[in-house]
Amino acid sequence: MEDDAKPRDLEERTFEFAQSVRTFVKPLPRTVSNIEDARQLVRASGSVAANWIEADEALSKKDFLMRVKICRKEAKESRLFLRLVDAGLSKTNAAACETLSAEARELTLIFSSIISKNG
Repeated sequence: MEDDAKPRDLEERTFEFAQSVRTFVKPLPRTVSNIEDARQLVRASGSVAANWIEADEALSKKDFLMRVKICRKEAKESRLFLRLVDAGLSKTNAAACETLSAEARELTLIFSSIISKNG
């Protein structure tokens, strides 16, 4: 994702993050650790998007904050699994991993900002 092409809408941005993760894991080397790490990465990235939708539809401020905190936690977890996964020797995979890791970090910062403004 290019910086100027990032969607402003968090629902779309978190969806694109989860979708990009799914594209990233498909060509990865099929080692025991990669299978497990990729599985966790896919779950965490999808959880960021799903919990943002739930936060956006929250019934109370307390519920909103809890969901945003879960988004932040799952974005951090996504970053961890991006660091753990073995991208193999492909420069394309390595670059995609770096891009996704940067996006996970930016999402973490966005959610942290939302929490501090609403907490």
